[in-house]
Amino acid sequence: MKNTTILVLGSNGKTGRRVAERLEKIKNVEIRLGSRNDKIPFDWEKPETWQRILEDVDALYITFQPDLAVPAAAYSIENFTRLATKSGVQKIILLSGRGEKEAQVCEEIVKKNAKNWTIVRASWFNQNFSESFFLDPVLAGIVALPRSEALEPFIDADDVAEVVTASLLDDKHNGQTYELTGPRLLTFEQAINEIAIASGRNITFQGLSLAEYIGMLREYQVPEDYIWLINYLFEQVLDGRNSSITSDIEKVLGRKAKDFSAYAKETATTGIWNV
Repeated sequence: MKNTTILVLGSNGKTGRRVAERLEKIKNVEIRLGSRNDKIPFDWEKPETWQRILEDVDALYITFQPDLAVPAAAYSIENFTRLATKSGVQKIILLSGRGEKEAQVCEEIVKKNAKNWTIVRASWFNQNFSESFFLDPVLAGIVALPRSEALEPFIDADDVAEVVTASLLDDKHNGQTYELTGPRLLTFEQAINEIAIASGRNITFQGLSLAEYIGMLREYQVPEDYIWLINYLFEQVLDGRNSSITSDIEKVLGRKAKDFSAYAKETATTGIWNV
């Protein structure tokens, strides 16, 4: 049986790493990792790296850094997916952002250019609290955020990775758009409280206005590009449009999505939240 070559972009990221780990266990699948530091380097900002990494690739998983909402995303997705299909890629899976209009522009580009496609829209990751930008505040014992009233159906990166892996390996997912959420809605304060309980630590949550939060980021000399993205997410996406849950995890995987409390308990055992 001919091996299938699958390219995983963002292979060091929250979902890319997990997808690659799952594909490694599948017979007749060769994995190609796409990042700046891999054997065949890939960089979204260097189109000259695109052609080589696409050679002999059958299927492709796209995660775009830092986010499909940034102005350069549509241009890059247009050119890369057109090149991918021209190079013989038969299937493209796109990780998209739930409730992001700009991301939906990129979804339509993929649908237009790919021979076969699956769109995977995800809510905020649980792992943002343990592998990303909320980890440092959690470790400091005080998390200050805007939109404290917003209800979000936090999704686990492992669930997203399982849906992506299934979509890469089974053609029954071709032409599908999956909107992935966790099984319940939580505010950021409720999420932090669950982390505090699971880790046995005293972690304080403080609600801020968006202007106060942006001002705080500037005080900490956070790069302006990152501040722009954070402002977009909190102002545009966390306005209540995503305050609902779906059953797409159950539809694809035949089981319920992982609850935030289960994530918190599992992650606490790793010691990542212990100072």
